[in-house]
Amino acid sequence: NNMEFWQFEQRINLSLKAKIALSKTRIKEWYNHYDSRVYVSFSGGMDSTVLLNIVRQVYPEIPAVFFDTGMEYPEIKAHVKGTENVTIIRPKKIFSQVIKEYGYPIISKQTAHSLSIHQNPTEENKASRNLHLTGYTRSGQYAPNFKLAEKWRYLKDAPFKISDRCCHWLKKEPARRYIKETERYPMLGTQATESRIRKDVYLKTGCNAYDLKHPRSTPLGFWTNQNTLEYLKKMGIPYASIYGDIIEKRGKLETTGEGGTGCMFCMFGVHLEKHPNRFDRLKKSHPKHYDYCMKKLGLQKVLDYIGVYQYESLEIY
Repeated sequence: NNMEFWQFEQRINLSLKAKIALSKTRIKEWYNHYDSRVYVSFSGGMDSTVLLNIVRQVYPEIPAVFFDTGMEYPEIKAHVKGTENVTIIRPKKIFSQVIKEYGYPIISKQTAHSLSIHQNPTEENKASRNLHLTGYTRSGQYAPNFKLAEKWRYLKDAPFKISDRCCHWLKKEPARRYIKETERYPMLGTQATESRIRKDVYLKTGCNAYDLKHPRSTPLGFWTNQNTLEYLKKMGIPYASIYGDIIEKRGKLETTGEGGTGCMFCMFGVHLEKHPNRFDRLKKSHPKHYDYCMKKLGLQKVLDYIGVYQYESLEIY
């Protein structure tokens, strides 16, 4: 069922009208395959707002489920609460517990996972540690993708714990629990263009991944961020106010507020951002949340340690 790259390119370049039609087809296939036992994973973000709107044009009764990580912007929460037929599921562990028990999410999921193994050496993870250091598997095969980048190796000795367990406890575990209890299967608003991993999975499975260990549908898998913005602007659908207005700039659509909203206190990828980075903006837009995460949760010491300093001057705004 592997898709050729040219087929993927062809899909990415379809008109918005054609994309909406194809997404509706994939939604119907998913719905019929599971005999209506499906739901929309609704984060309150732009992509899932578009997905929910399209799904409910076809099946108005489909439930939306919001997994409340406790790390969403207040504006996202307000948007979720103002949406009909949304079930709110809470995680068993909150962010402060996760960082205390496992460690902080920094650099990237893969790097954090690798560092976590090195910070907790055991006889069992000896082979894994060697793989992450040298890139060689137990059988002597070279797998460079697993190798921990030289520039982050100093973090093995950081005076704080590092881990990639956050997504598991705040997102995956509650979702799997919901699926198990209801026997409903998710539709997500993720797009293949968001990351290399998502693109690789999409090329293998297409929109409807029935055969994965955790089956899921991504009916907007071949959409782009521009499609999402165009759809919201054209249809005049309400979305979370944190994004501001959708405007056209140099022939492209963009938002006047936040560009994307993951978890408010997540540090993955922040080292790649120019100032004002996500925390500079948080300091200005939500000072109480900013103080809480910097001081109470200890993010300040972690950011300082990885060389992400807070931008003090506000002249940039």
